[in-house]
Amino acid sequence: MGSKFTKRYTEEFKRDAIALVDSSRKTVTAVARELGISSESLRGWYRRAKADRGEGESGELTSAEREELKRLRKEVREQQQTIEILKKATAFFVKENDR
Repeated sequence: MGSKFTKRYTEEFKRDAIALVDSSRKTVTAVARELGISSESLRGWYRRAKADRGEGESGELTSAEREELKRLRKEVREQQQTIEILKKATAFFVKENDR
């Protein structure tokens, strides 16, 4: 029954929703129902917030670590492309000099 478009919530709204779960002694599902959002969304935000505070499942990355991982993977991809281009250029110049 998922809707085609995902509603975008502000960071402030997410923080408030997470704080409500922490302070209200209510379940994630109950708070989500009160706020009119899906419990899956709130559960995801809550899990991420806990991970960012260092209270997540062991091995769960913080948002900062996830961002860095994304950046590093992009960097590696770009470097691999550069290396491929340099290899082709080197092969080309070697052939040119053999004449």
